[in-house]
Amino acid sequence: MAILKIARMGHPVLRAPAEPVEDPAAPEIRRLIDDMMETLADADGRGLAAPQVHVPLRLIMFHLPGGEEEDEDEDGEDLASKPPTVLINPVIEPEGDEASMDWEGCLSLPGMIGLVPRHAAIRYHGIDADGNPVDRRAEGFSARVVQHEFDHLDGILYPQRMPDLSLLGFVEEMRQGLAARREEEEKEDDD
Repeated sequence: MAILKIARMGHPVLRAPAEPVEDPAAPEIRRLIDDMMETLADADGRGLAAPQVHVPLRLIMFHLPGGEEEDEDEDGEDLASKPPTVLINPVIEPEGDEASMDWEGCLSLPGMIGLVPRHAAIRYHGIDADGNPVDRRAEGFSARVVQHEFDHLDGILYPQRMPDLSLLGFVEEMRQGLAARREEEEKEDDD
């Protein structure tokens, strides 16, 4: 296994739609999955898409540690204790019209965050690393992570989803600015 270099915003591989994986059982796909798992663990990220490691294929993975996992498989089993979910040739279907806004970061935009709207609940389908079909529902933070990784397959980075680019910035600067805004609001509420 190897830790792969992560493409950063501006690289052409992140702007183009990825191609379907023709043979999910191919040894090179298994090798890619193993390398992506090692890369994801090394980067301490929530998810990773093949285009982020310079491979323009429709393959994503995501890991949601215990306490934040909202996904359940069809048997109602908690997925938090499992290794990262791998999806080959995934499809996402929104469930309902409800949307939510929340902060997102990305391994391809290191040190930055932005306020991004996403569907509140989704259903996703694909093939796992062992060739088995996957059909799950996700909501909240889990749905956000899956949609974020899926966007990479279509050449979309989260700033392209943002309605207000003034809410895109470096993590430390944004945290300081938000803390100052909260203090002002609390002071106004006390007056």
